[in-house]
Amino acid sequence: MSQRVIRSDVDGVCTLTLNRPDKLNALDTTAFEELDAYLAALEKDEGKVGCVVLRGAGKGFCAGADLKALADPDRVPPPPTFKPGVIARLSNLKQPTIAAVHGVCLTGALELALACDFIVADATAKFADTHGKWGLVAAWGMSQRLPRRIGLSAAKGMMMTARTVDAAEAKDMGLVDLLASEGKLDEALYGFTGELLANIWHSNFAIKKFMIETDGMSLADALTHERSTYPGSAADHLERMRGFRKE
Repeated sequence: MSQRVIRSDVDGVCTLTLNRPDKLNALDTTAFEELDAYLAALEKDEGKVGCVVLRGAGKGFCAGADLKALADPDRVPPPPTFKPGVIARLSNLKQPTIAAVHGVCLTGALELALACDFIVADATAKFADTHGKWGLVAAWGMSQRLPRRIGLSAAKGMMMTARTVDAAEAKDMGLVDLLASEGKLDEALYGFTGELLANIWHSNFAIKKFMIETDGMSLADALTHERSTYPGSAADHLERMRGFRKE
């Protein structure tokens, strides 16, 4: 394996690191294949991973798709559904997911980050959708996930101008959930993952599952779905409640 993506697990947090720093972690088919394999393994996880972090090695999160690879006349492209399918797989993981962004997060990388539940960034982060610069049209979910996150008008503005949004503006528009000062990304990230892991994983997984399954439903239908698929309480909930009463 080329190790375009590296996995490390510490205390319930699985970190997937895009590992092509000499090319600003540009995404080629191999990177997607490796990411897909890790996501498939996480789908089968049985209680060891409570949170997944996606980040980039080196000077930035990711520069997006590898344009040189795309322009290679000899390359054999994967099926058109493969890469968006990998991103959908990331979006649908049962565990809460966080994109930890420093430096550039451009185009395809932004589509990857948008598939995560949360985006945590530091002050060096820069976001842009540059598909229009190259005459390309986003195919990995940008036109659907970006407006759902920041609103229709703001998403149109980013996509139709290809302008770069700095970290402060990204926080103001709701693209970034938690903004750290330069050099403090890890501190902010570990503080947030600590809060997620301290909550009951059973509850976190159920919350995410409900929200995925009811997206786009009417309120009445969503409430019916919630009642009919209610997963029940965590196995140790009575013990936890007794402990609360003793405090």
